[in-house]
Amino acid sequence: MIEDKGVKVFIDPAAVMYLLGTQMDYKKDKFSSSFVFNNPNETERCGCGESFKI
Repeated sequence: MIEDKGVKVFIDPAAVMYLLGTQMDYKKDKFSSSFVFNNPNETERCGCGESFKI
C-alpha cells in the first residue's frame, strides 16, 4: 500500500517490480477525468491506453 495526500493505492506484490519508477497523475479535462500513468520501463502501449508492454 502506498499513501500520499490522503489517497491509498494498493498494489499486488507480484506487480511491484514492473511498476518501479511509475508516476501517477490525475487529469481533468472539460468532458472527462482520468488517472494517467507514466512508466519509464514501458516499451509499447496499445492504442486504447488500457495495456502496455515492458
